[in-house]
Amino acid sequence: MAKLGKRIRKAYENLDPTLVHDLKAAIATVKARATAKFDETIELSMNMNVDPRKADQNLRGMVSLPHGTGKTARVAVFARDEKAKEALAAGADIVGAEDLMERIQKGEMDFDRCIATPDMMAIVGRLGKVLGPKGLMPNPKLGTVTPDVAGAVKAAKGGQVEYRTEKAGILHMGIGKASFSDEALLDNAKALISVIMKARPATVKGIFLKKAHLASTMGPSVLLSVEELTQI
Repeated sequence: MAKLGKRIRKAYENLDPTLVHDLKAAIATVKARATAKFDETIELSMNMNVDPRKADQNLRGMVSLPHGTGKTARVAVFARDEKAKEALAAGADIVGAEDLMERIQKGEMDFDRCIATPDMMAIVGRLGKVLGPKGLMPNPKLGTVTPDVAGAVKAAKGGQVEYRTEKAGILHMGIGKASFSDEALLDNAKALISVIMKARPATVKGIFLKKAHLASTMGPSVLLSVEELTQI
């Protein structure tokens, strides 16, 4: 710890990493220690008792955070004609067809969400090797392949986020910024946790949530009460 900077040392000061916090106390603790020179993201990590290699245990879906994420997503839409106009009117940042495919093939992927109308999937399918690894491939189950492009764009812009298990069964998601009120962060966290707990696969035996932490981008993490989270 001696080699760490003054800010980091202070952030960890008098913090017991084994102490279990309820969600409200955890938010207050993490916010108080988010002292970087930028508006840090408050991040929730959940270690789930799932095997992501099994299709029925790979947790993945969308949830709308009541207070947004603090960041406006850049949205690309594959659509033509009237649907393209609807996407633009809804606030899409990039709209196109073959021209958008060519941009992506050149490595131009300056967007956070990719949406497509069903008739565009023949084009989008050719981008699987590019969009897939970045988690940007449109997917009907996630509502990103849809005739309602306007609704999908508005949801993405309004604070809808994707959750997805990593290899070890860990979910890692931002619930807002350190500048958010405690109440806004609590609302966002509860909305996210509720959706995840309800997504429990039928094949999971025993406990579903093994461990959970809350942290800011540059701050220490605190341990959350699994008992409380399973009741949300």
